[in-house]
Amino acid sequence: MKIFHCDHCGHLLFFENSLCVNCGHALAYIPAQQDIASLEAAGDNLWRPVNSASSESFRLCSNYDSGICNWAVPADDPEPLCKSCRTTLMIPDLSIAGHKEAWFQLETAKRRLFYSLMSLGLEIRSRDEEPASGLGFQFLAADTPGAPPVTTGHDDGLITINLAEADDAQREQTRLSLGEPYRTVLGHFRHEIGHYFWDRLVKDSPHIDAFRELFGDERQDYAAALKQHYDEGVANWQAPNWQQNFVSAYASSHPWEDWAETWAHYLHMVDALETAKACGLSLTPTREDEPHLDAEDHGPRSGAHIEKMVQDWVALTYVLNNLNRSLGLSDAYPFVLTTVVISKLAFVHALIAEAAAQPDADDSPPLEGKPEEVPAVARA
Repeated sequence: MKIFHCDHCGHLLFFENSLCVNCGHALAYIPAQQDIASLEAAGDNLWRPVNSASSESFRLCSNYDSGICNWAVPADDPEPLCKSCRTTLMIPDLSIAGHKEAWFQLETAKRRLFYSLMSLGLEIRSRDEEPASGLGFQFLAADTPGAPPVTTGHDDGLITINLAEADDAQREQTRLSLGEPYRTVLGHFRHEIGHYFWDRLVKDSPHIDAFRELFGDERQDYAAALKQHYDEGVANWQAPNWQQNFVSAYASSHPWEDWAETWAHYLHMVDALETAKACGLSLTPTREDEPHLDAEDHGPRSGAHIEKMVQDWVALTYVLNNLNRSLGLSDAYPFVLTTVVISKLAFVHALIAEAAAQPDADDSPPLEGKPEEVPAVARA
């Protein structure tokens, strides 16, 4: 993510800020400008950027005053909610202690996700625009009497996030129980949106055969594959050398999960590399055989090839992991990118570039012969 500064006083800002603590101006993120603007009241509940030559005015997202959101909406947009908040279809019961704070964390992570998707030029269709399979989120809690269990997952554009994932202690307990090296709220959003974009960019597309060659045949029984993964555990799974072919143990459970884990890791790379560039980070080690990182643009937003991205990523994670260990913390990025995994990342990289050049992926030429119908299931 880029680094933001107040356009009125120059003070450093963070993506979540709604007030400049230095000059006191109200702030809002304007998606079309990909920037945070300091605002002044323009009457009739409208706001105008302080330092803009344009006369364009904005409304604040309906969730702004409650402290949930800090995005703006164009004045002529009839929707009261911003592009991110309007995709939330269900929120938890806010009368229960802790739910509002958890909802805030989920919406914050979702806005970071939307920043990434919009920056990459990926089209997002809401449930209002496409009722059958448009993107929608429901944040559900299982901590009320009689509430059914909640499983985080994706089903035909609808993404469910368990509110408990916003609780650091519960999430860490789940991570340890599942033997996962990494589990974050933002990671969940990046993973689940991968399933959404598999439906958009791969399913019934000319890329399906290439997908199956790299990731495997997704028509295998998904429920049975996940049951086997959880029942037997990775140590006894049928592919014990999963580290050579998958970015994570969970990716080895089914081709859909391999795709979603690879997609999530691609977004990790893109955003962290952009942040490194925005901070002016470069690495010039004393030894030539140690990773180097130049201060030039990194990632697809600068047109970088996947080989350059991976090279920069290795250098960045080399520093991150060493810094974490110096502080007595676990590795910030506890994964290994093998040749096979890099080829999968390259596939994601190419599809995103193609989708950005031609946003309507549904206009891709049809396959010769329709693939077998896949049962409608929720992908976790």
